[in-house]
Amino acid sequence: MTAVAHLGVELLRHSSEARPRAVVMTMGALHEGHRSLMRHARSLVGATGEVVVTDFVNPTQFGAGEDFEAYPRTLAADIAACEAEGVDIVFAPDVTEVYGNSASSDAGWEITVDPGQLGEELEGVHRPGHFRGMLTVVHALLGITQSDYALFGEKDYQQLTLIRAMVQTLRIPVEVVGSPTVRESDGLAMSSRNVYLSNDERERAAAIPRALYAAIAQSGAGAAAMERAALLELRGKIDVDYCEVRTPDLRGPAANGPARILVAGQVGNTRLIDNMAAEVVGP
Repeated sequence: MTAVAHLGVELLRHSSEARPRAVVMTMGALHEGHRSLMRHARSLVGATGEVVVTDFVNPTQFGAGEDFEAYPRTLAADIAACEAEGVDIVFAPDVTEVYGNSASSDAGWEITVDPGQLGEELEGVHRPGHFRGMLTVVHALLGITQSDYALFGEKDYQQLTLIRAMVQTLRIPVEVVGSPTVRESDGLAMSSRNVYLSNDERERAAAIPRALYAAIAQSGAGAAAMERAALLELRGKIDVDYCEVRTPDLRGPAANGPARILVAGQVGNTRLIDNMAAEVVGP
């Protein structure tokens, strides 16, 4: 049976009774992508383990002019979705439960996690400070939930990469598990922000997955050709922020071998991101 919202931090820390625990961190407005993470979490811990879902719209990862106030908050529906998936605990804290006294400090968020150089690239260029806030809340929630596994979707691939780097660098005893992107029937990656799209914008947004497939189809011609193919598909439909083929760790441009093609841009007032794995085999 699901234990709903506002389970105290100390009780949450000690409730697992040495059972394996997996956490799925969300900002609510749950959709099938989140539910697939819950099912993956259950497969890792088994019937006797614990699956925890955190439901927290994190203020530190929203920049000036972003949609923090407007971000959809659907806690009752989120809890119902978690119950349907057999989640054991829903943790829906307020800001002070996550950040403690620093949430009310005049100095702002006193202690944060620095994402390093990668945090200033790709998404970091267009969302300054986003990854600092994201890593800080993930670090806090890992400390609160004391989980053996933490699951994140591959749609936010730069986020997943930075979380893995943080866990390795700070020696946090948790296994970070990436789960494949769940897509709509037209290929668009599931996102809580998709609800902002008008019908026309939704049609234009479907160019993003088409662009990724177009890039992959050109993998034999090299990374530059892949990027050109993607941009051609996006032209006139998406205001592109970036379209890059990088190594799987995102540390640099891809040459021959495994790669990630990443795209981000605006569709109307909605910003969308997506990526796919690729194999560069050309010049």
